Amino acid sequence: MNKLRRKPVVGLALGSGSARGWAHFGVLHALREAGISPDIICGTSIGSLVGATYAAGEMDAFESWVLGLGKRKVFGFMDFNLGGGLLKGEKIIDFWRENFVQETMEELSAPFGCVATDLQTGAEVWLRKGSIAEAVRASIALPGLFTPSTHDGRLLVDGGLVNPVPVSLARAMGADIVIAVDLNADIMRKHMKPVDMSETDLKIHAREVRASQMQLDEDDEPPLPLGQIPEALAAHASPVGWSGKWKRSMTSVKTMSSSVMRMGRKDEGDEEEDDSPRIPSLLNVVMASVNIMQMRITRSRMAGDPAEVLIAPRLSHVGLMDFHRGRESIDEGYAATQLVLPALKGWGL
Repeated sequence: MNKLRRKPVVGLALGSGSARGWAHFGVLHALREAGISPDIICGTSIGSLVGATYAAGEMDAFESWVLGLGKRKVFGFMDFNLGGGLLKGEKIIDFWRENFVQETMEELSAPFGCVATDLQTGAEVWLRKGSIAEAVRASIALPGLFTPSTHDGRLLVDGGLVNPVPVSLARAMGADIVIAVDLNADIMRKHMKPVDMSETDLKIHAREVRASQMQLDEDDEPPLPLGQIPEALAAHASPVGWSGKWKRSMTSVKTMSSSVMRMGRKDEGDEEEDDSPRIPSLLNVVMASVNIMQMRITRSRMAGDPAEVLIAPRLSHVGLMDFHRGRESIDEGYAATQLVLPALKGWGL
């Protein structure tokens, strides 16, 4: 008599990749159309953000919001900071918690877990209990960009430093078959380019801020649409006609955009050499370094513990900060998943 075979437990491991992570929406749509519903959801960095939203049943609402993002709206969530990272990272996570996911992991209908890195020991940390928002905040804390997150007495940063595609976590949580999504498979063909948030964009926003400031009394404290920028950033001189913290905040944004977000320029008198690469900005150097690191770690981890099915969207044209390009990333994720449907069927899914 044949023994009854239990249905295999399917785990989904959503990888890191910053703005390229919107491709996970396309992957999830394609899986849903194919009738595949993962039993376990795991994510690293942006993968934890999308994965948690999916596990909480809020994916469609969150995706609609993502598709409405423009450059200026993205910039509005940047809460600039000097200690530990360029951004505090609290503004976006608070918005996400208030509008999409308030639950704890224990309240989800499907098991969910995410990966972070202990900044002091370098240890890989698996977060599977407690507040989803706090766990996701730790997992997305890209060093240099976001300040580290404190969690149970630990300083945690982005899980992509140790496990960009969390196949091992999915297996530890009971998955028999793991579908992994690697967002960094083709990044070495990506050329570094200037961040799209140009000085022109900042000047346009600054003019709008000045217009709104005229309607306020000098002693009023207006809300900062760009996020509260600490006064430590405001050591520079301010344009004539602006006043108080408002004036210093906008000056800081402009100064920061000039020194960090802009491509390097040749000094006057430097000879032009057609075959010389342009010097990238500080932010581009950091982002390119993160790309290389995550690709190398992913290759090493996947060689030792490969997923049964690997989905690798072609995203080299999408920068790590291109959060306003959600439609492109989603379409790439969907297309890449369509290519592996025969492999999924081969596993009985």
